[in-house]
Amino acid sequence: MIKQKWDQIIKNQEVRQTLSSIRKDIKDSSQRNELMRLVKGEEEILIALLDAEDAKTRKNAALLMGDIGEQKFLAPIYTAYETEKQRFVKSSYLAAIGKFDYSAYAESLKERLSSLQQIEMTTENQKHIMEELHELSNLIVHSEGTHKHTFTGWNESYEIVLITNRKYADLVKEQLMELAPESKTRVFGAGIQACVKNLNWIKELRTYQEILFVVKGMKTCSLEPVGVAAMISRSGLLDFLSKGHGGARPYYFRVELKSKRNLNEKSKFVKRLSGQLVKQSDGVLINTTDNYEFELRVIENKEGNCNVLVKLFTIKDMRFSYRKEVIPASIKPVNAALCTALAKDYMKEDAQVLDPFCGVGSMLIERHKAVRANTTYGIDIQEEAIVKARKNTEAAGQIIHYINRDFFRFQHEYLFDEVITDMPFPIGRVTEDEVLELYQRFFMMVPRHLKEDAVLILYSHNGDFVKQLAPGHGFRIVNEFEVSRREGIYVFILKEERQGVLKS
Repeated sequence: MIKQKWDQIIKNQEVRQTLSSIRKDIKDSSQRNELMRLVKGEEEILIALLDAEDAKTRKNAALLMGDIGEQKFLAPIYTAYETEKQRFVKSSYLAAIGKFDYSAYAESLKERLSSLQQIEMTTENQKHIMEELHELSNLIVHSEGTHKHTFTGWNESYEIVLITNRKYADLVKEQLMELAPESKTRVFGAGIQACVKNLNWIKELRTYQEILFVVKGMKTCSLEPVGVAAMISRSGLLDFLSKGHGGARPYYFRVELKSKRNLNEKSKFVKRLSGQLVKQSDGVLINTTDNYEFELRVIENKEGNCNVLVKLFTIKDMRFSYRKEVIPASIKPVNAALCTALAKDYMKEDAQVLDPFCGVGSMLIERHKAVRANTTYGIDIQEEAIVKARKNTEAAGQIIHYINRDFFRFQHEYLFDEVITDMPFPIGRVTEDEVLELYQRFFMMVPRHLKEDAVLILYSHNGDFVKQLAPGHGFRIVNEFEVSRREGIYVFILKEERQGVLKS
């Protein structure tokens, strides 16, 4: 197949389409090896296509040479880039150049970036200049690396947004006020908006999902790349960045658009906005696809306008740094933290605690952080989960006894004050009927491990199973918390009843 297509290139038959087709084929390594064998010694055939009359043929030829990665292609591609008259092709040359060792051209690329930033944009050239700026920025970043900044602004005041579970923003607000009582806070749809005197509390507040920053001068504006870029450029973004970081400019960023627009529209918006910011900042802001230091979160509102917030990647989220290992069914640690926060009033210090489906240990680790426990056991049928749970627990500096065993065969010499667990749910080949059967067996078996006044704390993706089965097996639902209606996730607090009397 590759040989036939290569023969078409040699015979100058449907060259543009054939080049594109070959690029798709060589994603398969065997096809790629075959092409490289055919091209060996015939490289001039591809190089000559950089002078083709058809601009898209020149573009596809350069991209294919980049895919092949033969270093001798670099100089001709760079020459073609410099002499190309069709602006829409230039970014493709740069994308191809990025596949080679282009260090010899690094200074020339920087000069090109600088001159391109001075070009006046028009409706006709804006799109392609933005694409070229984007590719140039990536090449320079990959060549020079990023000069990482260290966050130093722990004792500065900020206006922040804490993204939370929408149903429990009030709980997170209360926790924040305990840790930072001088904060001014208000709850809104996605979480909490707050003015804080410092960020020294950030490692202790375990129940927020994400922290974003409100920057002075970043106002609601029309969702249009040039206007958004102008608004950001006039804002206090650079002052915000320099106030919180040591080191000199530039700063490296990415753009994230939260919108109901389709993927193609969002991609175009992000590229144009990124290019505009590089241009309008005179290179102080550099767009990159990796090693970025902050994200500009552009959020479309109901009116079709947008708000812009900043996420700092220079602030490392260390709250769950113990979480070194996961398995596919692992609960997110922030959800485990929320579960223990919701159930905190039902826990007691120095309790004997059991997790019968412990996974990698997140629920037990977060339980101990919420209220100090005594002897704690985690059971899981998967050996991989137990091995990973031990690693995570060691990283957390805790002592938890893990046993690789089917809970339904587990026996222990003493009873437990508390069972806390993320109940299994349908995933992979596990069906809902199989999970229902597991719930039935769980409620039959768990009483033999409980003290008189024991409590069950269940994080469940199948709340209906709990409501259906618990009463028939002697358990009363003392409280329930809806975590996600869409996903059907609840936290249940249960206690056992005997002879019609609720156990105290």
